[in-house]
Amino acid sequence: MKIAIHHTLNSFSERWIIYCENNNIDYKLVNCYENDIIFKIQDCDVLMWHFHHASPKDILFAKQLLYSVEASGKKVFPNFKSAWYFDDKIGQKYLLESLKIPTIPSYVFYDRKSAERWAEEVKHPIVFKLRGGAGSVNVKLSKTKKQTLKLIYKSFSKGFKHSSLVPFKEVYSRYKNNKTNFKSFFKSLLRNFIPTEFSKVNGKEIGYVYFQDFIPNNDSDIRVIVIDDKAFAIKRMVRVNDFRASGSGNILYDKELFDIETIKLSFEISKKIDAQCLAFDFVYDLNKNPLVVEISYGFAFSAYDNCKGYWTEDLKWHEGKFDFCGWMVELMLKSINNK
Repeated sequence: MKIAIHHTLNSFSERWIIYCENNNIDYKLVNCYENDIIFKIQDCDVLMWHFHHASPKDILFAKQLLYSVEASGKKVFPNFKSAWYFDDKIGQKYLLESLKIPTIPSYVFYDRKSAERWAEEVKHPIVFKLRGGAGSVNVKLSKTKKQTLKLIYKSFSKGFKHSSLVPFKEVYSRYKNNKTNFKSFFKSLLRNFIPTEFSKVNGKEIGYVYFQDFIPNNDSDIRVIVIDDKAFAIKRMVRVNDFRASGSGNILYDKELFDIETIKLSFEISKKIDAQCLAFDFVYDLNKNPLVVEISYGFAFSAYDNCKGYWTEDLKWHEGKFDFCGWMVELMLKSINNK
């Protein structure tokens, strides 16, 4: 058995390679951007590619390539059930509602008049989102009907630039507080004058509008990641004078911060969706019930190195360091053996 790995910096592949080498697993590096990639992986049983939602090249064809390889009978990571809804909040809305998963009520409209009629009645504040974006980019809190109608008008007129980067104001705040470097700060400054390659490829977001209910009294969210039969979690505090937690960089790890019922629910949802790897963002309603905000197969892996341990599916806690990227490779080996 051989694993093909597409390697990029700051991705899961860095650790997949180390795991394969440490465990004598046969692998080879491939370039998924090459025209003859299908022929290059003919001698492999598995293709693993941590494609990125903010890469202008990846968004053009990563899903299409992976699902095509999966259709041929090879195993891929991520597979179709793990990633078709990646960075697509509208797709997630339909999926979570179809499977009756507890989620924040969300609303999508494909014509201006329907959206405006809804805006006349909806309770404010309401959360506006573009369908793509991570780390709380492309997310705004609309506090009044006037603001909501303005967002609706723009959605069906000139549209929105789809940003893949953290807004300049936030990067500046991080830079002032020594939470980011000058390179990131300067990059964000340039983005205000020079369009990113991502925005040029992806174009404007136009022709739809998407909102979620605002869930008050949450000073944080809970991120739970399930890989096969194991789960780990972090608590992300909201930004100062803000409601958004994703991408804040203010992370807590102690086991006592996590409700075991939320961990149990994460395992249950992952089974329903039949995903290889699934990251959940949870907030809690006024009755302390967990609600799914968004789901994703990919995540910034370095943020989880400080986790204190993990849970297995029987909800037993396992203290200590662990290699979650190694779990992904093990999952692929298992899938081949069970073929």
